[in-house]
Amino acid sequence: MHDAAAPPMVTAIRRVDVDGALQHHPYFYVPCYDDRMERLFFVSHRTGTPQIFVERRSDGRVLQVTQRSDLNEWSLHPSHDGRYVYYTAGPLACRTRLDDLREEIIADFDAARMLAGGTVGDAMGVTSLSRDDAWWAVPVRGQSAARLFVIDTRNGEKTCIVEAPRAFHPEFHPDDPEWLRYSGPHDARAWVVRRDGSENRLVYRRDAGRKEWVVHETWIPGTRDLLVVDWPRGLFRLDVDTQRRTEVSSLNAWHPVTDRTGSWIVADTRNPDRGICLIDLRRSYGEYSVACWSGASNQGDHWDVRHCPYDDAPLAPRAPQHTHPHPQLSPDGQRIVFTTDAGGTPAVFEARLDRPLAR
Repeated sequence: MHDAAAPPMVTAIRRVDVDGALQHHPYFYVPCYDDRMERLFFVSHRTGTPQIFVERRSDGRVLQVTQRSDLNEWSLHPSHDGRYVYYTAGPLACRTRLDDLREEIIADFDAARMLAGGTVGDAMGVTSLSRDDAWWAVPVRGQSAARLFVIDTRNGEKTCIVEAPRAFHPEFHPDDPEWLRYSGPHDARAWVVRRDGSENRLVYRRDAGRKEWVVHETWIPGTRDLLVVDWPRGLFRLDVDTQRRTEVSSLNAWHPVTDRTGSWIVADTRNPDRGICLIDLRRSYGEYSVACWSGASNQGDHWDVRHCPYDDAPLAPRAPQHTHPHPQLSPDGQRIVFTTDAGGTPAVFEARLDRPLAR
C-alpha cells in the first residue's frame, strides 16, 4: 500500500537504445509516444545524419523511419492516433505512415528558410499537432519576418496565421484545437491566437524593471492557463483570458511540463542542478520531490545569469539542445523520458515510477 501523500518514486531507469550514436527525444512539450504508447519516438545520428527512429514497444525492436539528408530534427511530432510521424525537411512539411514507412509531402514552402541560425528558439523549428491530428502548426522564416502556418493534415491546405518579427515554439491547446500559444521575442514572449489567425494577442507583459526572463511556457490541460518559467526565480501559472498570475513554485525549474491531467509537473533544473523533479500542482506552493538524476551537461552559458541576458546585448548563444534533459511524462503517467549526455554521447532514457500519477 502506497502513502497517497507521498510522491511517486523511480524504481528503474533504462536506456532506450544502446547504439552509441548521438540521440535525443522530441522537445519537452512535444510527445515522444503516441497516445496508446505503441511506439516511442526519438532522433538518432547513427547514419551520419539525424533521422527519426521508433522503439516498437510490443517487442522492443528499433526501426528507422526517415531517410533524408535535410531533416529538421527538432520538428518531429508523432500523431496522437499512432498512424504517422510529422516533420519538416528543408522547405518541405512531411509525414511518414508508420504501417508501411511511406513518406508523404503535405506542403512545400518553396525556397523559404524554415530555421533561423543558432541552436535555440526559432532555430529549432519545433512544430505542433492538434490533439485530434487534424491541424499542424509549422513556423517558417520569411525574408523579413517569421510566419506561423497552420496546415490542414487532411488536404494539405496551409494558412499563415501569424506574421511577426519572431514567432516560434507553437503549441495547440491540449483540449481545444481552436487555440494555440506561441513564443515571441524576449520582451514580449507569451502569445495566444485562434487557429484561423484571429484574436492574436500578447498575454503576459513582463516586469522589465527587474529584467524578468519569461521562458518555456506550456499549456496546462483542463484549464486556460499557461505554465511559465520566471528564470531562475520559479514557476507561475497564467490565465490567458484574465492575465491573472499565480505563483506555483520557487524551484529553479528549467523545462517544466504537466502530465495529461494537468495535475503533476516534471521539470529539469539548472544552477544548481537538483535533478529531475516532480511537483504536485494540487499541493502547497513550493513543494517538490526529486525523481531521478540525469547528470546532463546542460550547456548554454546564457542560463548562468539571474536576469534576462538579452536585455544586455543581442545574443547568439550556443546551447546544444541534446545536452538538455527536456523531461516529459508518458500518457499513462508512469514514465519519465529524458535525454542525457552523462555518458559522453547524448542518449534517451526512460525512468519508471512505482505507480502512475493522477489519471
